[in-house]
Amino acid sequence: MEKKWLDSNHFFDTSGRRRVPQMERGPSVAFPRMGLQSFERGLERMVEGVFSRAFRSQIQPVELGRRMLREMEDHRTVDVRGRTIVPNAFRIHLNPRDRAGFAEFEDALVRELAAAASEHIANEGYSVVGPVTVELVDDETGRPGRFTVDSKVAEPRASGSLVLSSGERRTLGDKVLSIGRLLDNDVVLEDPNVSRRHAEIRPLGTAFVVTDLGSTNGTLVNGSAVKQQVLQPGDVITLGSSSLRFESS
Repeated sequence: MEKKWLDSNHFFDTSGRRRVPQMERGPSVAFPRMGLQSFERGLERMVEGVFSRAFRSQIQPVELGRRMLREMEDHRTVDVRGRTIVPNAFRIHLNPRDRAGFAEFEDALVRELAAAASEHIANEGYSVVGPVTVELVDDETGRPGRFTVDSKVAEPRASGSLVLSSGERRTLGDKVLSIGRLLDNDVVLEDPNVSRRHAEIRPLGTAFVVTDLGSTNGTLVNGSAVKQQVLQPGDVITLGSSSLRFESS
């Protein structure tokens, strides 16, 4: 689905459609020069010690930071509470040759770019829905010395794991994890007191929820029967005579 971005001068009518003010003309508002200078100073200060040696890439860190800033400013929106929301997840597409020039410093580079962006967000009073992340990726179609940046508003994902009675650990993520006696479940429990499809665990924002699927003997969390419950670190889920422990990451 195509992303639709609006800057802070854009409004909506009661139907939810965008209403453009009569005074609006031309492209989206440009980012303030003072904000750019502050961003560059912050980035230069942060990378000065880490990257004292010359890069083998034609592209310098400040160039990447400038493009991230433009992406942030061009894609800012205003939420229903009047907060200016900006993207917090950035992907920088580089020709493999240019990316190879950053290879020795890549982990440190993305950390410093994220830190500089976070400082700019704080200075401008912007809001984000999650931590700022930066990723460098290869772009075989890109010309050396050229790069593109895309961004999105990315909410933090739930992370956790399920520890089985055997000690095996199953990582929980974006997908629903099914538990039961049938072999096509994600977690198979060879327990006659467990139903064929007994329960499931699904992500909900930054949390996980366990849901009983109408099992014969029910699902317990810390000894209490539940139909559906948000899991807390250390919770013990009991299905039949089998127990599983939830741990957050």
